[in-house]
Amino acid sequence: MALQEKYKELVDLARQYGATVSDEGNVLRVRGEVPSGALKDKMWEIYDRIDPNFKNNDLILDVNVKATEGGKVKVVTRESNLNIRKGPGTDQPIVGKAAHGDVITLISKANDQWWLVRDNDGEEGYCYSQYLEPVQ
Repeated sequence: MALQEKYKELVDLARQYGATVSDEGNVLRVRGEVPSGALKDKMWEIYDRIDPNFKNNDLILDVNVKATEGGKVKVVTRESNLNIRKGPGTDQPIVGKAAHGDVITLISKANDQWWLVRDNDGEEGYCYSQYLEPVQ
């Protein structure tokens, strides 16, 4: 099965909102900007449904959110940095870190455990929500 057929629902959604899709041999790459964190979360949900636990390594989902939707959150780890991950899960690669006490932007809440954030350097990814606290 061709990758664009396998990931048809995700590909169609990505293209609908202006992301580009390219077939690079054995890997399908989806990249660009989408209008909301909820849409980015939906793309990850589709990806997880098609490839549970993201094990096949045949798709790279590289999308960011165009505009900030939420407020600020504070990193409330005990002492260490908080990992910012490419997708919602500990099996996803680390794309950045936020230091204890940093205040960063909440884009959306993917679910109760994983929140989509943007750090002060503009890096966007998912953090474990237990270590984030809304700033009033």
